[in-house]
Amino acid sequence: MNTNNIMARLEAKYPLEKEYLQAVREVLETIEETYNQHPEFEKAKIVERIVEPDRIFTFRVTWVDDKGEIQTNLGYRIQFNSAIGPYKGGLRFHKAVTPSMLKFLGFEQTFKNALTTLPMGGAKGGSDFDPVGKSDAEIMRFCQAFMLELWNNIGPDTDVPAGDVGVGGREIGYLDGMYKKLAREYNTGVLTGKGMTWGGSILRPEATGYGALYFTQHVLAQAGKEIKGCKIALSGFGNVAWGAAKKAIQLGAKIVAISGPDGVCEIPEGLTPEMNDYMLVMRASNHDKVEDLATRFPGKTVFTPGKKSWSVKCDIALPCAFQNELNGDDAAELIKNGTWCCCEVSNMGCTPEAIHTFQSKGILFAPGKAVNAGGVATSGLEMTQNAAHLAWTADEVDAKLHQIMSSIHEQCLQYGTREDGSIDYVKGANVAGFMKVATAMLEQGII
Repeated sequence: MNTNNIMARLEAKYPLEKEYLQAVREVLETIEETYNQHPEFEKAKIVERIVEPDRIFTFRVTWVDDKGEIQTNLGYRIQFNSAIGPYKGGLRFHKAVTPSMLKFLGFEQTFKNALTTLPMGGAKGGSDFDPVGKSDAEIMRFCQAFMLELWNNIGPDTDVPAGDVGVGGREIGYLDGMYKKLAREYNTGVLTGKGMTWGGSILRPEATGYGALYFTQHVLAQAGKEIKGCKIALSGFGNVAWGAAKKAIQLGAKIVAISGPDGVCEIPEGLTPEMNDYMLVMRASNHDKVEDLATRFPGKTVFTPGKKSWSVKCDIALPCAFQNELNGDDAAELIKNGTWCCCEVSNMGCTPEAIHTFQSKGILFAPGKAVNAGGVATSGLEMTQNAAHLAWTADEVDAKLHQIMSSIHEQCLQYGTREDGSIDYVKGANVAGFMKVATAMLEQGII
């Protein structure tokens, strides 16, 4: 396999799909050496097959707003790879959603799910619907119209969507209710991230953030450090950032900055549990403004418009919001301010330039497909509970999440340990996930 030759073909075929091409290149560059040690992969053209999704559904979503006006959006579901199990991946509602974005996310999801050790393939979906400023009634009508177009392509053993940016418990509820009405199937395993009274798993809302902090603990312990007392800057204030902040506080760290599209809130004395709870109120408001935190807690936070969390001095940076949210300049600023660790909690949260900057300076760095896998892992645990018609306790779910994140870290060490003993977590995660999916594809024949 020659990465540059494959990328040249993909770039000619999909010249405008920048996020997708970025994700594929990042994976191929790190697996090339390992791949070329397996001539059976080359003979079966595994790479040429694995970079293309199994199928893409694109559909119009027509709904009526509160003014009675007809609105039209585009909806998508990209079923990327089912070699190790039914398709599994979130739905993203955001004005910037494009096929390129969802292909990148589905591609990443395939390897992330493989890392969890659970039998789940990779998928992603969503719409260019913008939830900002929409009423609950508008969001409900949109979700119902979206599911009207999607429902017959998903199922508990076929494709199990979940939430993502712009899709939380409220949206999952509206989507699930419409699915049941259309399919006349009342099982609880069609979507994950459900409410606790109708099939949801304890700790699922917190799982991505909790898992990310568990993985960060492993990274720090491997380097002879601990998280207690560390200053952390994170981005976003949705479920992921909320869960990460909640667990970080429990572990004795201090959250000193939270950012949003409008700017950054610096919190000199650290985020309090009350502020942490208010993050959910901010997310549910659909304002998408982190300034609301400063308004609610005057004197304890300092809001600066137009700035990112990466402008605030911290020990650990946790991008929790969107892809490519931390660039090369941000990485340089963090390092200048003394940051010594960055763990991606968002999918592809750092640009290639940022990753290179961190790695070249010896900064501890771990990629999203390993760090944030706790979310989909707990979705997989939710699927298991649904299939068995039972519910585990919080301690049971948390213990399984701990075990899964520890297993992912061990896989990264297995494939990412350099000759000098340092760890390349990017290579480790990519090779571990790829080897599982590629082996499954090889053993199942040319299909």
